Amino acid sequence: MINLNQISIRRGGKLLLEDLNFTIHAGNRVGIVGRNGSGKSSLFALLRAELGADTGEVQIPDISIASVRQEEPGGDQPAIEYVLDGDTELRKLEADLVQAEADVNATKQAHMHDRMFAIDGYAARSRAAVMLYGLGFPSEVQSNPISAFSGGWRRRLNLAQALMRRADLMLLDEPTNHLDLDAVLWLQGYLREFQGTLMVISHDRDFLDATTGHTLHLEGQSAKIYAGNYSAFEAIRAEQLALQEAQYASQQKRLAHMQKFVDRFRAKASKASQAQSRLKKIEKMQLTQPAHWDAPFSFEFTQPKREPTWLLRLDDVAVGYDGVAIVEDIKLTLAPGERIALLGRNGAGKSTVMQLLAGHLPHMCGEQQRDRYLSVGYFAQHQLEHLDHKASALDHIQKLNPRAGERDIRNFLGGFDFRGDKALEPIAPFSGGEKARLALACIVYEQPNLLLLDEPTNHLDLEMRHALEFALQEFSGAVVVVAHDRHLIDATCDELWRVADGHCRPFDGDLDDYARWLRKQSNNAESDNQAKANKPKKTAANFKNTRRDAAQQRESEKPLRAALKKAEREIEQAQKKLERLEQQLADPKLYEGENQELTKLLREQGELKKRMEAAESIWLENTERLEA
Repeated sequence: MINLNQISIRRGGKLLLEDLNFTIHAGNRVGIVGRNGSGKSSLFALLRAELGADTGEVQIPDISIASVRQEEPGGDQPAIEYVLDGDTELRKLEADLVQAEADVNATKQAHMHDRMFAIDGYAARSRAAVMLYGLGFPSEVQSNPISAFSGGWRRRLNLAQALMRRADLMLLDEPTNHLDLDAVLWLQGYLREFQGTLMVISHDRDFLDATTGHTLHLEGQSAKIYAGNYSAFEAIRAEQLALQEAQYASQQKRLAHMQKFVDRFRAKASKASQAQSRLKKIEKMQLTQPAHWDAPFSFEFTQPKREPTWLLRLDDVAVGYDGVAIVEDIKLTLAPGERIALLGRNGAGKSTVMQLLAGHLPHMCGEQQRDRYLSVGYFAQHQLEHLDHKASALDHIQKLNPRAGERDIRNFLGGFDFRGDKALEPIAPFSGGEKARLALACIVYEQPNLLLLDEPTNHLDLEMRHALEFALQEFSGAVVVVAHDRHLIDATCDELWRVADGHCRPFDGDLDDYARWLRKQSNNAESDNQAKANKPKKTAANFKNTRRDAAQQRESEKPLRAALKKAEREIEQAQKKLERLEQQLADPKLYEGENQELTKLLREQGELKKRMEAAESIWLENTERLEA
């Protein structure tokens, strides 16, 4: 049991957390949420004894704690050996066993072998290999030296080493950052089987829902623990905010009444004492804070300047580097309203496809057509590196439109929570989340009709992710997303395309289907490899026939999919208009006597409902035909 009693933490003179009181019981699985800078990582440093509390007492029993190293590893040590180092008891047993064999101490050797059997040490290498495979390391690279891997892959090795440790308490700080969706789904399954106490800091709500059963919310220098995963916490929090809003409104009404009395009678001698009494009550009254329903972020993708019928067409296109194709046979047409998520392991070519779509990489063969009115907004994985750290947020927007007025730019930046002097400060000391928000603001400002978002949620907290989801839902242009955040994909994308084995093709199913498919692939990895080895190679003729059949299938499906999308857009447009009409019809003044406006609105409502029913019928009919 971990107990924090009256804990306060300061960093550089700033009070981060004050009077924390909560208990984590053995076996609890706790998600830690809160805005960037609320003290989540400092809380972990306190639990690891890397940071001392300014006041209060931390009670942690003598337990084994696993956490992910922050510094990147290096050197020539094989990756799998580095991961095995995470099991410190295993490594000590191996060293003691070598010494016992050198000393020819049979008794000690027997004890060592008994303990090795008890901790399943003989299967440790197999466990490490499975873990590495789940995190995206194919078996053929697991013995490569650490120095052969890039920074992102070395961070995955740190995560694998932490998972390898048989710990009582596991502390994971943003473990899904820099993972692809395949690895995130594997990690979810692994953590569900973890038997110890788990504490996770994450901005990925689906990941928290899948791995935690309690939620610790940090807000305003305080912390409160809730029973339930993130979705349960969100529901409870909404109820609390509704009550708080009602209390605040009632209190403001009372305050206004008392202040009115004070203002009116303060100068009258007969009422002076009563006025003074009410003034003291106002000063002593503990004010209920207004409930902040909305995040500090409020932005939208403004309507593109132009929306042509189609934006981009690729037919049998290949793309790669230095004459070597990474992804081939790409057949894709992007039109306004398209919503596509690219899935696949890191290194499969997702970012390469995104660079092709952005026009940053030329196609090697095939045909590519780009409409003359195509306007691309591209958020790349390393977008933050292209920002000018000496310039302010306002400077960045002004470079895009030198004629824009400062007031208009500041109003625009306010939607991304760059308010007051924050909009004028050089961005060098900004956090990763603040820089990511600025990079998104620059893209939004240019009014693109095609959005390419490659891991846009890295560094973004939950509130900004929610604002991004909402903005994307309202965007009328085309969107292609690469993300490890399942909730973002579910909320904003209609189609899934899988980049793997040198191809980019539609995936038939939703994200749940994809997760099941991945589990099946992982479970059958060895047998699949053996089957591939024994399988006779396809002849050129068979390969040609397969491609021809697939092309004919796609061609026959195309009009059905187009009709589906058109029906979906009509349903969505009619729904929005109906909602606006119903708001107008809720006005009691419309029903006073005979009102031509009421008749007009009711007739329009009836027509919209008929349109919706017709569109829904078309949608159902084409869905059935497509399934057939």
